[in-house]
Amino acid sequence: MDPRPLPAEAAADGAGTPAAPPARRRVALPPENAPADAAKAVDAEGNPVRTDSDRFAADLGAVAVITDRGITHARNDDAVSAAVVQDPATGRPLATVIVVSDGVSSSDDPQAASGAAVRAGLEATVAVLEAGGTAAEAVPAGLEAAAAAVRAVGADVENAPSCTFVSAVVHADGPEGVLITVANVGDSRAYWLRAGAAPSSAAVATQPELSVVTDGAAVAVPSQRLTVDDSWAQALVDAGAMDEQAAMRDPRAHTLLRWLGADTSPKPWSDNCVRTLRTRGPGVLLLCSDGLWNYLSDPEALAGPATGAAPADAARELVEFALRCGGNDNITVALAPVAG
Repeated sequence: MDPRPLPAEAAADGAGTPAAPPARRRVALPPENAPADAAKAVDAEGNPVRTDSDRFAADLGAVAVITDRGITHARNDDAVSAAVVQDPATGRPLATVIVVSDGVSSSDDPQAASGAAVRAGLEATVAVLEAGGTAAEAVPAGLEAAAAAVRAVGADVENAPSCTFVSAVVHADGPEGVLITVANVGDSRAYWLRAGAAPSSAAVATQPELSVVTDGAAVAVPSQRLTVDDSWAQALVDAGAMDEQAAMRDPRAHTLLRWLGADTSPKPWSDNCVRTLRTRGPGVLLLCSDGLWNYLSDPEALAGPATGAAPADAARELVEFALRCGGNDNITVALAPVAG
């Protein structure tokens, strides 16, 4: 699927000659012209029969994205968007922006909520970056725009269209390092996944803590989850009542404590939902909905398949893995590679 170019405004140099704007590419999936939901035939197990419209994927080079209906759900309430801003002289990415949203299936029109979130979140984030803002400024702006867009989808506070949200900006930090800035509401996740052997103990000991950026050369940060779920399971873990494995077995584990929608506050995110990691490659940034991490959530376990092939191939294999495990939810994966 061909990504559409982002709208651009050329800046003028001191002589009044318009400067060539950075080349920009973007994609939002499922596309706005995707076929409307229709009655689906069911297989012998009662699951909707899969068709070509059940999966959409795009590869922008700096990021590969894919979203899939799964097996048991009749429609896909997930959405994903991404944009790449490139240096016109070198063709190298200056920044990569990714947004993933999972519509809350118990709400009305959840696919409209997730679609509005990823499109508005992407556009606002890119706009701040193109205006010279930092990732730390752009990511919250994208979150605020997404929240406003979802609230505008439907104001029925009884069952308002609702969704989760996770976004990231990746950009260079010196000749070898990168800064990854993320934000989330709900239980869609972001992971940093290190390729190859784990960093030495000395490197790990000197790495900056997540959310803290320090001076000096970036180090090889080990695989780790970058976001904290806004869920009942996470609340149990935070309270010390259960470990993560036990908490995920609780029947209320996936109950959301924060989400985007007209039935929540205008700023439903936590005070520490924006976080920054400084690292260097090789590795990948993974954003995903719970349709993937329900089956594979450990960072070290995710690192193998996520870094073992080209991003588009790795993203597809992660989706196929979730399908083989049962495909009990919609599955969305975005992978942004970081070279070593």
